[in-house]
Amino acid sequence: MGWLGGGLPVVAMLALNVVAAVLVSLVKVAMDGGLNPLVLVTLQQLTAALFLGPIAYFKERKSRPKLTLEIFAYLFVSAALGAALRQYMIFVALRYTTATFVTAFSNIAPVLTFLLAILTRSESLNLRTKAGIAKLVGTLISLAGAMVLTFYKGVPVTHASEIHSSQLHHGAGAATSSRNWTLGTVAILGNCICLSCWFLLHSRLAKKYPYVYSCNAFMCMFSFLQVAVVGLCTQRNVAVWTVTSKFQILTVLYAGVVGCGLSFVLLTWCIEKRGPVFVAAFIPVVQIIVSVIDFTVLHEQFFLGSVLGSVLVIGGLYLLLWGKRQETLHLPPKVAEHDKEQQQQQQVQL
Repeated sequence: MGWLGGGLPVVAMLALNVVAAVLVSLVKVAMDGGLNPLVLVTLQQLTAALFLGPIAYFKERKSRPKLTLEIFAYLFVSAALGAALRQYMIFVALRYTTATFVTAFSNIAPVLTFLLAILTRSESLNLRTKAGIAKLVGTLISLAGAMVLTFYKGVPVTHASEIHSSQLHHGAGAATSSRNWTLGTVAILGNCICLSCWFLLHSRLAKKYPYVYSCNAFMCMFSFLQVAVVGLCTQRNVAVWTVTSKFQILTVLYAGVVGCGLSFVLLTWCIEKRGPVFVAAFIPVVQIIVSVIDFTVLHEQFFLGSVLGSVLVIGGLYLLLWGKRQETLHLPPKVAEHDKEQQQQQQVQL
């Protein structure tokens, strides 16, 4: 029992980070091979819904209430923000940038969530305490890192001779490369904004419908229907929807079953065992693993701007998490428990 409460959650989180890193790399290669991002999101969400549906049914069928119109509306909007739009923007960003850049920039999602929470007054910022100052400074550092990632390239920190394709990082032509990189940056920023808005919306949904397996199964199904409708209207060529490559089929199955369904189950268990701050602290580990895969397998070239920006974003994120942790430790027991439950609902889709 001591092992279950001690080392096993760490092992589980490291495994989840490996899963996420492999997923990002698989998706990058699959889309470079011609797989349409809209098709990938559609098939991923369908696969995840088919995986999570039976789990939700058997685990929560006796306690789950009937689906009211209000809950349906919350789930529908949550599916659009937290799954359909968010996943599509991630895949578009991967198509036009690199896996390392996408994972580095994604670290600002918790920071944007904190800013939105401040603006909507769902979270306070007391600058008279060390925790409040840490949250503010961490936020500013992470935002500065995001600016560096976006606007500063810098010199290469890997030798050109080590890269199989020296133009892979920014495309073949300078003009096309710059345009594509900008589009990818806008896409990953849009993903972070969608995720942050979803966190705030889902915190309300969690109070009205606190059944995490059923909630995510419904979200996957709704997002599948949403993306499928858009996809069928915009991609009428049957060839686009025909996934025949074994690698692309493997990517779809991995993204749906492992990357979305199984990861959610393990993530929920880790949150129950060690709390949301513990889970959030592992977010930057994905970037480290992706960077290793990028350099050794995909032969991406690293630039000074990406390294500096990543260090700032991750450092600011940890400072923000430290501040939130300190505030939670000093809250009254009932308030702290409520805050923990709310954060748990926000973390399950990270």
